[in-house]
Amino acid sequence: MPSLKDVSTKIGGVKKTSQITKAMNMVSAAKLRGAQQKMEDFHPYAEKFNATMANLSGGATGDYPLMEVRDVQTAEIVVVTSDRGLCGSFNSNIIKMAERLAAKYEADGKKVSYVCVGKKGAQYFKKSGKVRKAYTDIMGTFQMFNAREIAQDIAATFEANEADEVKVIYGHFQSVAKQLPTTLHLLPVKPPESEEGAEAADQSGDYIYEPSSEEIMDVLLPLYMNVMIYNSMLQIGASEHAARMTAMDNATNACNDIVAELTMIYNKARQSAITGDLMDIVGGAEALKG
Repeated sequence: MPSLKDVSTKIGGVKKTSQITKAMNMVSAAKLRGAQQKMEDFHPYAEKFNATMANLSGGATGDYPLMEVRDVQTAEIVVVTSDRGLCGSFNSNIIKMAERLAAKYEADGKKVSYVCVGKKGAQYFKKSGKVRKAYTDIMGTFQMFNAREIAQDIAATFEANEADEVKVIYGHFQSVAKQLPTTLHLLPVKPPESEEGAEAADQSGDYIYEPSSEEIMDVLLPLYMNVMIYNSMLQIGASEHAARMTAMDNATNACNDIVAELTMIYNKARQSAITGDLMDIVGGAEALKG
C-alpha cells in the first residue's frame, strides 16, 4: 500500500490539474460566445451570396476558369483545423476524414496534395510529404483577408492545372455538444442549385443586371471562394471552443473521480497506519505486564 505522503502528494497534484481544466473550460465558454456570434452574423451574408450565385449561374453564358470541369488527375484537399489542442478528438476526426478522402483518390490512381489551415493539421500531414502549403498561427485572430489569401492561392493552383479538383474538410458547428467533420466541394465551382417550388420560380425570374451577368460572375466567383473558406474558418473557430469546453469539463469530472478514489486510498492507508500503531502500543503494554 502506498505511503500517506505519496497519496497526499497525488491528491494535491490532481486537484491543481482540476483547477486548470476548470479555468480552461470557463475561458473556452467565454470565447465560444464571441466565435458563435461571429459565425451567426456571417451566415445571412453567406446564404444570400449563395442565392445570388445560383440565380446568376442559371442565366450566365461563357467560360469561366474556376468552373472548368476537367478529368481529375490531381486532387487537392484543404484541411482546416485549429492551432491549439486540448479539444478532445475534434482535430483528429477532421484529419481522419482527410486521410480517408486521400486514400480514396489514391486508390483511383490520382495524385493528392494538402493545403493545411491550422497548426494541428499541418503538424500531422507534414510527415506525409504531400503538404503544398500550410497556414499556421492564424486561427486565433483570422480575418477575411486571411481567407482571401488562401482562396487566391488555391484558385491560382487550379487555373495553372496543378489541381483538377479541390475539396475542403472542416468541423461543422451544429451545437455546443456536436461538431461534425464535413467535406465541401470547392473547385471547380458548382453554385448551389435552385430549390423546387416557389423559391425556384423566384430565382428563375428575369433580372436586368448592370453590368452583364458574365462580368458580375467574373467578380463573384473569386468572392464565392473567399466566402466558402472564411465560413469554414468561422465554423472551426466556434467548434474548437465548444469541443475544448466539453473536453475540459470531462477532464474536470475525471479529476474529481480520481480525487475521490485517492481519498479513499488515503483513508485506508491512514486507518492501516493507525491500526498498526495501536497494535504496537497494545503489544508493548502486554509485554510490560508480563
